[in-house]
Amino acid sequence: LIFSFSLILGTTITVSSNHWAMAWAGLEINTLAILPLISKSHHPRAIEAATKYFLTQAAASTLILFSSMTDAWHTGQWDITQLSHPMACVILTSAISMKLGLVPFHFWFPEVLQGSPMLTGLLLSTVMKFPPLTLLYMTSQSLNPVLLTTMAILSTALGGWMGLNQTQIRKILAFSSIAHLGWMAIIITYDPKLTLLNFYLYSLMTAAVFLTLNSMKVLKLNTLMTAWTKVPSMNAMLLLTLLSLAGLPPLTGFLPKWLI
Repeated sequence: LIFSFSLILGTTITVSSNHWAMAWAGLEINTLAILPLISKSHHPRAIEAATKYFLTQAAASTLILFSSMTDAWHTGQWDITQLSHPMACVILTSAISMKLGLVPFHFWFPEVLQGSPMLTGLLLSTVMKFPPLTLLYMTSQSLNPVLLTTMAILSTALGGWMGLNQTQIRKILAFSSIAHLGWMAIIITYDPKLTLLNFYLYSLMTAAVFLTLNSMKVLKLNTLMTAWTKVPSMNAMLLLTLLSLAGLPPLTGFLPKWLI
């Protein structure tokens, strides 16, 4: 209960803040609240995942604080929407990409998702992406477009390629998340509202996939192949949701990609 409440609190603080220090505090509360949820099973993989997650998020938070301090040092104000110093913009872009798991800062994400339980994996791919994306949305005027576009194209490409030879479902979903984040990042400097639309639809579809897999107790692809005998109707819905996540017309997932 405490951790879930802290998660909601941290997200709310970051999303509604106007001062960099408040945004940073919200991100820190978020990170600390999800760590026990990752390492809940006391399995070595889970502990390793929690450690990896903690180190990357702490580094990214520090970079966010550093970029905002650089900006405050040069301009004398702490307003999130008024980020103007070019160096601070570059550092912030990298820091938020690290928080989100965009290529080339993506290596931690599949590992962490693979080591955590299904429902925590769902939180990691949706709720935990919301605060950094909000910060990107608020600073979208001042971000470095070249850097962001490069990382976005790399993310979409690598997210697609790396998911090909995986047998673990959580890893495939992690690479799907990286690819979707690439789509979101590529458009954010031009039309931030489209990014939000993309994120909402992505969260909806990912939640559907994770919850279905969780109720079917499926972790590997070969288990999924035999799972249709148990719950055929749910499996049919899962198939449609996965196609939608892939962005196949005329399903919902095609809409944001088409607009972008």
